[in-house]
Amino acid sequence: MASVESAGTISGRGAGVLDRERTIATAGFNRWLVPPAALCIHLCIGMAYGFSVFWLPLSRAIGITAPKACPDMSLWQELFTTTCDWKVASLGWMFTLFFVVLGVAAAVWGGWLERVGPRKAGFVAALCWCGGLLLGAIGIYTHQLWIMWLGSGVIGGIGLGLGYISPVSTLIKWFPDRRGMATGMAIMGFGGGAMIGAPFANLLINYFKTSTDVGVWQAFVVMAVVYFVFMTIGAFAYRVTPAGWKPEGWTPPSEKKTMISEHHVHLNNAHKTPQFWLIWWVLCLNVSAGIGVIGMASPMLQEIFAGKLIGHPELTFGQLSVEQKTVIAGIAAGFAGLLSLFNIGGRFFWATLSDTIGRKNTYYTFFILGIVLYALAPTFAAMGSKLLFVLGFGIILSMYGGGFATVPAYLADMFGTQFVGAIHGRLLTAWSTAGIIGPVVVNYIREFQLAAGVPRDQLYNTTMYILCAMLIAGIICNYLVKPVDPKWYMSEADVAKLQAANAGAATVQTGSFGIGTGGLDVKAALFWLFVCVPLAWGVYKTLESAVKIL
Repeated sequence: MASVESAGTISGRGAGVLDRERTIATAGFNRWLVPPAALCIHLCIGMAYGFSVFWLPLSRAIGITAPKACPDMSLWQELFTTTCDWKVASLGWMFTLFFVVLGVAAAVWGGWLERVGPRKAGFVAALCWCGGLLLGAIGIYTHQLWIMWLGSGVIGGIGLGLGYISPVSTLIKWFPDRRGMATGMAIMGFGGGAMIGAPFANLLINYFKTSTDVGVWQAFVVMAVVYFVFMTIGAFAYRVTPAGWKPEGWTPPSEKKTMISEHHVHLNNAHKTPQFWLIWWVLCLNVSAGIGVIGMASPMLQEIFAGKLIGHPELTFGQLSVEQKTVIAGIAAGFAGLLSLFNIGGRFFWATLSDTIGRKNTYYTFFILGIVLYALAPTFAAMGSKLLFVLGFGIILSMYGGGFATVPAYLADMFGTQFVGAIHGRLLTAWSTAGIIGPVVVNYIREFQLAAGVPRDQLYNTTMYILCAMLIAGIICNYLVKPVDPKWYMSEADVAKLQAANAGAATVQTGSFGIGTGGLDVKAALFWLFVCVPLAWGVYKTLESAVKIL
């Protein structure tokens, strides 16, 4: 025990407070402190999903009570105007920036993250995400859309990418016995960030708004400060495993029975294997189907059920009055919130289940159950059953979230744990691609159907069947995933050398070292409480609005 502690002390001499050497766990450390550290970061960057709460007030930032519109203004002119209000559609490009930059940043800097460790990456993520919010606030204050895009969209998007993948490799190494559950706990936070952030942003906007200001730039500043504190706490709470550590009493499962590899594939070789690209398509197709539904959840419920939502089943969407449309819009917002709850719960549930049934079987479940539910959606709509419709799409969104949370464990099973964070970063380009494919499929087919005179309550039928076809393609890709060819495995000597280098030249040992043992002690319980209180508040606010649906 003493030799491990002294090795950690020697390796930490001269290292900066953010360096990997300063984050190697020593005797007595409880591994259950790592998931709430990851949640501190993911709950903050997850607000990217809730940014739409800013669009309406920003669309009247100049007009205050109503948008000061300039109909003939091009998007290029909109980037620089100080006299006309921004269109909601132009503000909505922020989502594209977020998820495209997230994927690119995760792919580009994933290897760097593996070298420097999660603390430095998490702190840089905090600087980018929160600095991006501050720059976005300047863009709003000066009414320069390009500054807001650059700040919140590009710089903030880099923070999203680094923050999203910062805990993945660390958690998988701390929980080799429960890989799915560990990543599910952390990535659950990204889905939950909007549940906390959106109502929090609303509170701030209402507090700061005046007769001459919509109160958004001030909300950006406050959120940047609060998020920076939380993300910094998370980054500094990260600890990495000593080289060769494993849970006490745990033995790796049989590779032949589980498809869980005991070997490691180098980052430079992972993308050369067919397994990487098959899993890339598995994630892309699963996410494309779900992300399109997320973007259209509110209008879909309104157009399909229309008067049924307010006790007037005879009224179609076009027959509703302006007041009635306002009422059902509020109900549909509750639907969107309820879907976010399923999204979050699914990230933990499905990822944890994958530890029992395997990653491949988990994705088979996503695709087969998804096909059934998408195919039945038009039937649920024709029956007028809100309960079945909402439940069906809730399960679909749980599998959307579950796909994100399960894929890091799937990659670790295939490629080993040594470079799993960086490999996961590169795989997230599938998310960037899905962020374009999904909304395009749903939105453009809807517009085509609308132009063809299809009734609004049947606008999405064709879309559902196309999404079924995408999931069938996903089944095929998942079926083709086999164990990696041994020619791509790193030698044991290369792995040991790399682990020793990452550990600051400490001796590579095996065993538990008295680290990571035990359950939820007082310190870990308090840290969990620290992150779960705001999450519980977000769940309460979501249920408060979602209950109006039924």
